[in-house]
Amino acid sequence: MQGKKTNESRTVMADIVLPPDTNYHGTIFGGNVMAYIDKVASISAMRHCRRQVVTASSDSLDFLSPIHTGEAILLEGYVSWTHHTSMEVYVKVEAENLLTGERRLTSQAYLTFVALDEHGKPAEVPAVLPETEEERWNYKTAPGRFEIRNQRRSIAKERRKQ
Repeated sequence: MQGKKTNESRTVMADIVLPPDTNYHGTIFGGNVMAYIDKVASISAMRHCRRQVVTASSDSLDFLSPIHTGEAILLEGYVSWTHHTSMEVYVKVEAENLLTGERRLTSQAYLTFVALDEHGKPAEVPAVLPETEEERWNYKTAPGRFEIRNQRRSIAKERRKQ
């Protein structure tokens, strides 16, 4: 299976934050941000493997800065690394003041997706061919995140046995 350039899975999404999207602080609900992240990551994963996918995990999500009513939420995601049937997807979230053009990083996340064949079973995915400095850094550091996820999954399985 031939590898794919990171850019082939790149997904960009923008939306304006309106009052119904916000909490009593006038900032977007964290759950809305999480839903946007999962949506962008799903599209990126499907673009990479051209198959149905399921979310297998989401690494910690830190909210670095709030997004206020009237600002734009900007999301960019791409497949940063692959294993046999799984894909790590990196998603960066920014806020943009639409009057000044100022942008700031508000959160970022790594999610794992599994590709499915026509029978709903895990399917092999193409390798990733990173091109930019950021893409190469995410690719290089991905095996460490993969190990942490496996350790977390093992602990959860052990806990269920008790």
